[in-house]
Amino acid sequence: MTPDAPEPGSVPESVPQPGPVTAWRLRPGFAVTLLRNGLHLRGRRGSVTLEGSTALPSLWRLLEEPLRTGESTELLRQAEAGSSVRKALDTLIAQLRAHDLIVEAPADPTPDWVAATAERPVEAASAIAAAWVQVLAGAPGGPLAEAAGRALSQGGASVSYAAGRALPAGAVLLCAGEDERWAVAAGVCGDAGYVTAPGSPEQVRADAAALAARLSSGAQSSSSGVFASLLAGSAAHRLLCAVGGLPDPASEGDDQRLLPGLPAVLVAGVRPLRADYRTWLGPDRLDADRRVTLDPARTLTEALGRVSALGDERTGVLPAPLPGDLRQLPVPLAACDLPDGTVLAGAPRLDLARLDAFCRAAEVRLGGACRAVGATPSQAWGRALRRAAARTTAPAPGDTPLPSALWFGHPQARHWWTALTVRQGVRARLEVFRVRPDEDVYHAVVHNAGQDVGQDFGQVLGRAVEATPGDAAAFAALSAVAALSAAGEELTVRYPCGSDGSAAALATVDARAAAWEDNGWTTGWLADVARREPTLHTALHRLTGPTGLRADETATQHHELVALLRAFGFTVLTAEEGER
Repeated sequence: MTPDAPEPGSVPESVPQPGPVTAWRLRPGFAVTLLRNGLHLRGRRGSVTLEGSTALPSLWRLLEEPLRTGESTELLRQAEAGSSVRKALDTLIAQLRAHDLIVEAPADPTPDWVAATAERPVEAASAIAAAWVQVLAGAPGGPLAEAAGRALSQGGASVSYAAGRALPAGAVLLCAGEDERWAVAAGVCGDAGYVTAPGSPEQVRADAAALAARLSSGAQSSSSGVFASLLAGSAAHRLLCAVGGLPDPASEGDDQRLLPGLPAVLVAGVRPLRADYRTWLGPDRLDADRRVTLDPARTLTEALGRVSALGDERTGVLPAPLPGDLRQLPVPLAACDLPDGTVLAGAPRLDLARLDAFCRAAEVRLGGACRAVGATPSQAWGRALRRAAARTTAPAPGDTPLPSALWFGHPQARHWWTALTVRQGVRARLEVFRVRPDEDVYHAVVHNAGQDVGQDFGQVLGRAVEATPGDAAAFAALSAVAALSAAGEELTVRYPCGSDGSAAALATVDARAAAWEDNGWTTGWLADVARREPTLHTALHRLTGPTGLRADETATQHHELVALLRAFGFTVLTAEEGER
């Protein structure tokens, strides 16, 4: 049953009961499985399971043929109003309507592909039949243009061909409607191909040029007729759906990788022959649907969906943060490979490590003007304020750390400290300092103690700024464990990313912790950290003073990556001119 569907066997109050004179027809592609005491009904856009009576299969046998032929009116008339049979028929038809499995039987025949999804098949088919589609191409007689023309004709539209200018090599542009209201482009780039999202001709030309530049591999363009037909058919389908007011094919199905609210392009490959939709925004955003800005992610899963889109191997702008072959014990690790080195992050969970690695990679790519990137404003500010505090509140020689009893009793601090000193066998020292007597802000530092007992403390392995001694010690020790684990990998880690509590709120949204899950459990601990985060931000603002940071909207004019991150709901904090 679909996620938002009514409960099996229930009749939604909002669904009007079909009258005796309304003729209903099953949508093309409908299928049914008879159960012992029920039915499983499914179609292109919905499904429902009805259970509770052994009479349901028999009732369906009575109703199926009239519904398939669109001649259910007579059957409904024969069933006496108010009778149990009529009530059962009305209930079954109401369920079919609620799950978009039937449609009013049209007076005139409509193409099956239109009737499968259209809310009003007759109007949609009429709009498509009235459309005149122009196929523009550098070579109007080429295989891609001819395949597009055939697909458009078979879909019910009238077609003309013309030479097109300002198109990437190997591309076609399909335009339809008054003033060329709708357009879709398709193209072949070596062993890859693409189909843009529908839009204005200007927008689609810009998208096609950007995709051609991104997908070009230098290989000779495929001459496969099958490949050309795949791309041309997909382009024709998207255009005709736009003309007829049908759902865009990219929105069909349940591909969880696609982000609601953002356009998707079809990306295809020759070897092996495959094609799938991918969320993508080009550099030139002329149409209103290309200038959309998503709200900040509500959950960590939602944030990682956006990370996956931005890190897509074919259409992304940053390398994907992945665990790869990295060992995941004693600490989860994720790496993001940049041209000049690797970003590596460790965190209490792999999903948090992936988000941290991506945000750090974006910060590195943006350069010195960027102070922090986060999936939410809270995460971005948490990252930026912790860094500012780490610089301005670093303990000076001679400062007295807090007694270890104040942090060693924290189960997470004890766990990560033991992992560092016992499991990894590192001689180290962890010190926690209260930044100021009147503020609940603590700065923890893990030093490598070297091999000799009398040796001065040297390299900093990890540090953290948090709201309690235990939290600070735990994140500092975790960062040290991650740094030592990475040292044993064959990586050129130029940008290590320490762990902190800035994303704890994302990680615990909707999380249901058992009553016994205290801060010794990761979820319980992160929930505690998340509750303290707003107060910590306030204290860090007081400690660091004016930061010169802002969520700079004007930066979209100067850096394409900033604009793209913001469109995907990320927060980018930049420094005002003249600030360090």
